[in-house]
Amino acid sequence: MIETPRGPVDQIDLLVVGAGFGGIAMADRLMGQGHGRDFLVVEAAEAVGGTWRDNIYPGCACDVPTALYSLSRHSHPGWSHSFGRQPEIRAYLETVADRIGLRDRLVTSCEVTAARWDTEAVHWVVDTSRGRVFARHLVVASGALSAPSLPRLPGLESFKGEVFHSARWRHDIPLGGRRVAVVGTGASAVQFVPEIAGTAEHVTVFQRTPGWILPRLDRSISERRKRLYRRVPILQRIVRGRIYLGRELYVVLFTRAQFLLRLVEWFARFYLFAKVRDRRMRRALTPDYSIGCKRVLLTSHWLPALSRPDVTLVPGAASGVTPSGLVADDGTEHPADVIIFGTGFQPTEPPISRLITGTDGRTLAQHWGGSPRAHNGMTVAGFPNMFLLYGPNTNLGHSSIVYMLESQADHVLRLLDLAERAGRRSIEVRPEVQESYAAKMDRDLAHTVWNEGGCSSWYIDSRGRNSLQWPTFTFRYRKQLRTVDPKDFILA
Repeated sequence: MIETPRGPVDQIDLLVVGAGFGGIAMADRLMGQGHGRDFLVVEAAEAVGGTWRDNIYPGCACDVPTALYSLSRHSHPGWSHSFGRQPEIRAYLETVADRIGLRDRLVTSCEVTAARWDTEAVHWVVDTSRGRVFARHLVVASGALSAPSLPRLPGLESFKGEVFHSARWRHDIPLGGRRVAVVGTGASAVQFVPEIAGTAEHVTVFQRTPGWILPRLDRSISERRKRLYRRVPILQRIVRGRIYLGRELYVVLFTRAQFLLRLVEWFARFYLFAKVRDRRMRRALTPDYSIGCKRVLLTSHWLPALSRPDVTLVPGAASGVTPSGLVADDGTEHPADVIIFGTGFQPTEPPISRLITGTDGRTLAQHWGGSPRAHNGMTVAGFPNMFLLYGPNTNLGHSSIVYMLESQADHVLRLLDLAERAGRRSIEVRPEVQESYAAKMDRDLAHTVWNEGGCSSWYIDSRGRNSLQWPTFTFRYRKQLRTVDPKDFILA
C-alpha cells in the first residue's frame, strides 16, 4: 500500500498521475470547489514541477510570457522577467502546491508501473513502486514532454567520453576546457548552447534541419511594477488578458491567412542577416519550409553564439559516433569529449501509454498504434473512468498550455458529475464519437501551416497524422469543453 501523511491508502476515488502543471491544476480544481473527493496525486520524481523540475540545463526558460504561463487562480506578481526562468517556474509550482494544501495528498518518488481496468470491480488497479492502489477514476497528467528522445547513432556505445540528454543535464560533468558536441538545434539547444559557449574549449553543433529564429523580446520586471501588481492584482490580470489576445491572433496566421506568414519570414530573414554576416552560414541557417510549420524558436543569443570562433556549425545530421567524436553525414569526423543530445521528446508515443491496459486487454499504446486519438483530447474508448490531460490534439503553437490544462481539469469534474447524476459508476466515450472527433481534427488541420508548411516535425506521428496540435483558437476549446452531451458516453 502507498504510504501518505494521512496513513495507508489503497482505495480512493480518484488518482492523479503526475505533479506538474497538469496535476497541480487538477488538484487545485478538486480542492478549491468543495467537491470533497478523496483523491491522491502520485509523482515519480522526488518533488513537484514536471518538466520544470527535470529540465535544469543552463539557460532553461519559457517562451510563453509568465503572465500567461501561470494558473489563472494563482497569479504571481514576483516574476523577475517577462519570460520565466526554470528555477522561478519550479519555485512557483512548489508555492502553489503549498498554497492549495497538496502536500497532504501527494506521494513523491512513486512511479506508476502498471494500471489496468477491472471491469467487475469497476475501478483501476494501479501498481506503483510504493505499492498497489485501487482508484475509481484515473487522471493521467504525466505530460507530453517528459520522455527524452535519443537518436540511435551507430557506434554510440563505443564513445569514450560523457553522454547525456539536455533534459537530464549532468551538472556533475564539467565542460570547462572540453570539446563539446551538441546534436540538435531545437528549443532546448538554442538556450543552452549560448550558455556553454565560452566555457567549453570548443562547441560543435550538428544541425539536421534549421529552425526559424525570432528575437525573444525579454525584459526584466522592475520592483516598482512588482509592488504595483501586489497592490492592484487586477493590473496583472489585464496584462495577462492583453497577452492572451495577442497570442490568439497568431492562429489566424497559422490556419487562415498563411500568406501573411511571408511577412514574418521576411523579418526573420532580416534578423538572420543582421546577426550572421557569413553568407555560407546564413544559407545553412535558412529553413526551406514555411515559418510556423515547426516550432518557431524565440532567442536573442543563438545566432551570436554560432558566430563565435569557438563554435562550429555542422549543417547536417550526425551519422555515427567513434570512440573520440562524432561523424557528420559527409563523413567528416569531429572530435569531442562530451556529447549532449538536444533532440527533444516523444510526445506522440508517451511511455505511460504502454503501462495502461483497458477493457479489451490492450494497452493504450496498442490501442493507438502509433497515432493517438482521444475525444476532446481527454477520453479514450475502451478506457472507462480515465482522463488525459495534455492528450492528443491539445498542443499549441501559439499560446499557453496552462490555459488548456485548466480547461481540461474543469471538464474532468463535469464528466464525473454527469456519471454521478445518472447514478452510474463509470463513464466511457463511445468509439464512434471518438473516431468522429479524430476525423474532425484531421479536417481542421489539413490546411494549416503545421500540415502544409513543407517540414517534417514532431507534430506528425508515425502514421503521418498530426495527432498533436489543436487547430484553432484556445477559447473555442474551452467553450467546447463546457458542454457535455450524455449521448456521447457510455454510462454504466
